[in-house]
Amino acid sequence: MNIFSPNMLKIFSQCPKKYYYKYILNISAPQKQTLFEKGKKIHALANYYLKGDDITKLEKTLNQEEAVVWETLKNNEYFKKQYINSEYDLSCKIDCYWFGGRIDALVKDGNKTYILDYKTGAIPKDPENDYQTMIYLLAVNDFFKCNENIAFVYIDLKNNKNHTIEFSKELKEKYSEELIKICKDISQSNSFEKNETNCKFCEYSKLC
Repeated sequence: MNIFSPNMLKIFSQCPKKYYYKYILNISAPQKQTLFEKGKKIHALANYYLKGDDITKLEKTLNQEEAVVWETLKNNEYFKKQYINSEYDLSCKIDCYWFGGRIDALVKDGNKTYILDYKTGAIPKDPENDYQTMIYLLAVNDFFKCNENIAFVYIDLKNNKNHTIEFSKELKEKYSEELIKICKDISQSNSFEKNETNCKFCEYSKLC
């Protein structure tokens, strides 16, 4: 069973050729790990913290910049709500296609469920229409039967801001239609043509 992740759909929309190299031919391209180290460390720490583990020793390993980011997350209003789960794999089926991803954290306040996604870098330019937003809201709504009483919260740790997307019946229909459309485009694609707009920054550029 093929499960489409948000990143898979983003890559196809950016450049079908890159999608072909990465997900059809399964070619791995090296990337600088330093770009992701801070984010990985903060996400791991958040997971232990939310589960109630003693993280005192782990906090002492943070450098000054990481410590500031961690304090920002701990003091965020949504991070303090009632814990449901974290680093949680979830999937859903729309039409004949499966979608899935790993959610940073699920919390609730009364009957309202919140999907939290903490970003140490930039949040999406158009959060409401990002594939991650679409898939996570549809998956959580379907699995937990939230009756659309749910919201997606991007926690922008760099600027200490929150961007909240409230789910609705209209968004549910819109997201379902858009996800089905791009999956049909992928399944019907024969050429996987190159989009030269981002070639300069693409790790697969030498293959093209």
